[in-house]
Amino acid sequence: MQKKGTRSLALFCKVVDNYGDIGICWRLARQLYNEHAIDVTLWVDDLRSFRRICPEVDVESELQQIAGVNVRHWRDQQGIFDAGDVPDIVIEFFGCDLPPRYVTAMAQRRPQPIWLNLEGLTAEEWVEGCHRLPSMHPQLPLTKHFFFPGFTEKTGGLLCEAGLGAERTQFQRDPAAVATFLMQFGVTPDEMASLKISLFCYPHAPAAALFDTWRKGSTAITCLVPEGVAKEAVQDFLQADALAGATREQGALRVRVLPFVPQPDYDKLLWACDLNFVRGEDSFVRAQWASRPFIWHIYPQDENLHHKKLRAFLQRYAPDIAGLRDFSLHWNGAAGEPADWPQWWSALHADMARMADRAAEWEQGMLQNGDLAANLLEFATQLRSEAGKNHV
Repeated sequence: MQKKGTRSLALFCKVVDNYGDIGICWRLARQLYNEHAIDVTLWVDDLRSFRRICPEVDVESELQQIAGVNVRHWRDQQGIFDAGDVPDIVIEFFGCDLPPRYVTAMAQRRPQPIWLNLEGLTAEEWVEGCHRLPSMHPQLPLTKHFFFPGFTEKTGGLLCEAGLGAERTQFQRDPAAVATFLMQFGVTPDEMASLKISLFCYPHAPAAALFDTWRKGSTAITCLVPEGVAKEAVQDFLQADALAGATREQGALRVRVLPFVPQPDYDKLLWACDLNFVRGEDSFVRAQWASRPFIWHIYPQDENLHHKKLRAFLQRYAPDIAGLRDFSLHWNGAAGEPADWPQWWSALHADMARMADRAAEWEQGMLQNGDLAANLLEFATQLRSEAGKNHV
């Protein structure tokens, strides 16, 4: 139910990257509701993927309310809508096409809604010139504006809930809280003393080679892997099905398979580990707020365009940390050199202290850009004000 005096917003999400798309949209929807009293409707086409990160989701429900957010199953493009169905702000995530009749209803609404295309995250310089640019609809009297998250003050910033940093710091400074959290996954006191690594990557990641390097190394490592991630490599290591709760130790490496957990618990997992392997966009951003060393597995694109995006980020984040830069390029298949994982891991491991310092420094820099949700609403308010002046 909409609160008195609040604005309304619809967020459309098509799940492409399994959990990244819905992960971003679910965080944004909750933050808009919790921190800005916005009446949010989240349209999602894949409720089963949504349920993996939010167990409260009923995959059979057409309309449900979860944590104050209205969740609608976006089945197809054939819906019938009128102007009364359209809220104050409409956001399409990553260029997903809105239902044609919904767009027509947007044009009929008075005042017309603020229409934003929330784009994907990249560190490339060109986004600063495209952020907030308008795009006229070819047939209807509607204007859509592009809104880019990013790493500079000339972009929309990153998603970050109020109080997130304080909550993380309190957790990380409480060894008992960290141990209690990890114990629910079977982590033992001996494993707590090891190098704790979370692994979240795409199926093509060279996880098997990394496992072999860790197994043969001299550093005790506990690798925590969500169920279904790097499935073949994990099963080969376990010599059993990679189901939640499965574990095996070989040499210096123990692998534990974790169940998929709700987003707040995934944040805690990142906070609790010494090194985090993350992928896509959602876990990539959360790793930055974890203030821990991390390795990014970027979503693959045609013609290796993702390698350009990876290098752009590394140039901003770690221009002087060779171990991190080189390992990241090899992990993403962007280096073009013969495999030498022991060498790359040794260099990365040697740079861990510098990576930890950089993580803390980077976080403070990102906070200066403001958080994406607040920046987005500020831009929508500006557009609404300008539209009002044009009609005077």
